[in-house]
Formats: sequence, C-alpha cells, structure tokens
Amino acid sequence: MAIHTGRVTHQAPTGRRKPQLDPDTRAALHRLAALPDGPARTRLREEIVCAWLPMAHRLARRYSGRGESDEDLRQVAALGLLKAIDRFDPGVGTAFGAFAVPTIIGEIKRHFRDELWAVHVPRRAQELRAQVHRARLELSVRPGHATITPQDVAAHTGMPYEDVLIGLDAQKTFTALSLERPLGGEDTQQTLGDLLGQEDPALGLVDDREAAAIGLRTLPERERHILYLRFYLGLTQSEIADRVGVSQMHVSRLLRRSCAYVREKALAPTP
Repeated sequence: MAIHTGRVTHQAPTGRRKPQLDPDTRAALHRLAALPDGPARTRLREEIVCAWLPMAHRLARRYSGRGESDEDLRQVAALGLLKAIDRFDPGVGTAFGAFAVPTIIGEIKRHFRDELWAVHVPRRAQELRAQVHRARLELSVRPGHATITPQDVAAHTGMPYEDVLIGLDAQKTFTALSLERPLGGEDTQQTLGDLLGQEDPALGLVDDREAAAIGLRTLPERERHILYLRFYLGLTQSEIADRVGVSQMHVSRLLRRSCAYVREKALAPTP
C-alpha cells in the first residue's frame, strides 16, 4: 500500500527550510485496525512506522544534549511511535499526528525520568529540575544574561529561591562521574577513585581491644608485662624468660594462663 505525504505540520520561514509534511496514513491505519495478527499486518505496521519515523526523530532532537546520545533518543522515540500506532483507534476521528506526538514525547520523558538518573531523585526534585532547566534556556537567549544566577531563575519563574536551588542540585545528580576519571591531564595516573578513603584494618580490632582491656587491667603486673613482651614487642618465649628471670616452660604456662583469663573476662556478660 502506498503512503503519501499529506498536510503541512511545520512551516519554516521562507528561504530557511522546506515545510515538513505529515504522511497520509489514514487508509493504512484503518486497514491495520481491521487486520488480524499475521505477516500482512506486520508489513503494514512497518510501512506506517517508516512513514512517521522522520517525525519521531524530529521530536527526539528536541531533547538532544541532555545527557543521552542522539541514537538512543531516536530509538526511544521510535518505541513511542510503535506504542502510538498500536494504541491508535482510527474510528475516533482524531488525526494520528495529534495522537502520536504526545505519546512519543511522553515516552522520551519517561525514559529520562526512569533510566538516566545516576541516583534516585524524588519526583518533585525532577520537576523542579525541569522548570529550572527551561528557565535557564529562556534566559540564555535574552540580552544581558551572560551569567544566569539562581536569583535570575527565581525572578523569571516566580519559584521560591530554595526550590531553584533544589532544581540546580538535581541537575548535578543526572549523570555520575566515573571513579576511573583521570585527575588533571592525560599523562597523570591518578584517578578520582584514588581520592576515596579505604577501610582501616585496625578498626576491626577496636572492639577486641576494649574487651581485652577488662582482663588486662586486673592481671598481676608480671603477667601483664609478659603479655606486653610477647604480643607488643614480639619477643620469643626464650627472650622473655631471660628478661623476666624464669624458665621458658614457666613463661609458656604464664602466657597460656593469662590468655585464658583475659578471654574469660572478655566473653563474660556485662553486669
């Protein structure tokens, strides 16, 4: 079935661009609604998609430069077009273009809302971000607004200053920086991830040391000194025996008995 170009939808100023025409798919859409699932319906559906795809791509270009690639935007717009074709009822009498445009735009906006945020952002913050973004675009084309401040946005939109700040903060969460991003020039080896702190292995010993301190404080001075020589200075039992003036076997018994005592106190329930 041949699909012809129909009415003018976007008339550009003379000498700048040719008018953009909507395809005439009325007969094809009526026929599509009557066809059962099968190869014939699939082929006709593809013809309608191809006819309206340029319009979908034009809508996708409106959202270019917002953190998503043009190719992905075109794919999302094409998905919205498919949904519009499948949901359209030609018997209602509405022009397909009038039905398809909000469907495609809604699909693109849903893609931005659900898929592209680097972190979860409340719906209200997303809406404020959109208002702030639109206001900044409007102010950027006016003379005397080379630098747009939050106060300018608040005055232009009538939004509370605090809401403008929320919208600006939401813009920063739209995309995330990679931890592999180099710091400085291309020759540097340091990345953003190098600035992040790491867990201190000694933190895991804090609780153990506090628990052991209960028994250590009540040990006799000699046993406490032997534990210090063994576990803090790292001396062998023979070296400890020479320093303390007892046999190595006696040092071994004192270490074993002292460790058992400290463990018992550490595991005892707190009164």
